[in-house]
Amino acid sequence: MEEKHSMEERHSIEKKHSGKKVVVGMSGGVDSSVAAYLLKEQGYDVIGVTMQIWQDGADLAENDACCGLWAVEDARQVAQALEIPHYVMNFRQEFKCHVIDYFIEEYLQGRTPNPCIACNRHVKWEALLQKSLAMGADYIATGHYARIAKLSNGRFALRRGAGDKKDQTYALYNLTQEQLSHTLMPVGEYTKEEIRAIAQRIGLPVAHKPDSQEICFVPDDDYAGFIERQAGEQVPGEGNFVDRNGNVLGRHKGITHYTIGQRRGLELPMGERVYVTQIRPDVNEVVIGKNEDLFTREIICTGAAFMAIKDLDSPRRVLAKIRYNHKGEYAAIQKLPDGRIRVSFEQPVRAATPGQSVCFYEGEYVLGGGIITGEPAGHAIFAPESIS
Repeated sequence: MEEKHSMEERHSIEKKHSGKKVVVGMSGGVDSSVAAYLLKEQGYDVIGVTMQIWQDGADLAENDACCGLWAVEDARQVAQALEIPHYVMNFRQEFKCHVIDYFIEEYLQGRTPNPCIACNRHVKWEALLQKSLAMGADYIATGHYARIAKLSNGRFALRRGAGDKKDQTYALYNLTQEQLSHTLMPVGEYTKEEIRAIAQRIGLPVAHKPDSQEICFVPDDDYAGFIERQAGEQVPGEGNFVDRNGNVLGRHKGITHYTIGQRRGLELPMGERVYVTQIRPDVNEVVIGKNEDLFTREIICTGAAFMAIKDLDSPRRVLAKIRYNHKGEYAAIQKLPDGRIRVSFEQPVRAATPGQSVCFYEGEYVLGGGIITGEPAGHAIFAPESIS
């Protein structure tokens, strides 16, 4: 069993990493700021980098999101306080391609993407890691609440953060072995309260800075408006609300305004609570149903990425989370002949949303995950209780 250090012991670990260079992705928030401090205390040669991702003319440049101009200034002040170098690196092209364009296209196809997962995989890790290695760094580091472990099979895997309420492993399930082997996540050993206490104790200017809640490039939380401004004529117009039998119930504002499980903003005089249960982009319809229509026992996911194992060569019983704040439900997973993964839940899950990710856990460790397709899963080809 790993030794459990007190907070004071953990941030005063012997400086045994002298000579190792690490680039810390500094967002201007308290988590990445304390990550830089902890790594410096451990003897690393720390360099702070803030990623420039805002697009020309975008509101992001002026707001207080994780990579806006205010974030750059906050990160610069922290780096100055920690006496480490700080640079701003241009990742606008990578962010537009892998995050913004992806976000827009998914909504146009009637799906609800998670842009933070795409950003983590392709920008915060792939792009930042390659630039960091090119400048002689041994590692990159972030302020995520997760831990990295090397398993007995030789593979790297994410382990839930010590403060389970803030655990962020769900959004990191698709990191590669190469990326994990060059990554440090020092705040994963702490709770959020402990991180703020450290920041306050050492006098960091961001000690009480609130967490960012919205998607950084949509600061007003108006996803549909953002998509309309960016995609213009590609955005589908009004269409029909229908029930599952195709009966027309009313008119909707456009499929980009809706997501599975949504109740508010439908403006349908149904006399009872109704919800979005399906989006049909091919015919520009939004299907309306009751709460019980949102529950399912099976889903199919695509784009499978595995972490604790190289591949899924036999059925396994896992804890599966279908969204960031989902507590998880036990399920049996099996790889289908076409490479997709069938997930059969032991208890029904609500509002499994196409475009969102499902993350698989075995104990505290991330096994892998994939993206929910929304396709009917059909009949189970094995029973969850048959999985040892």
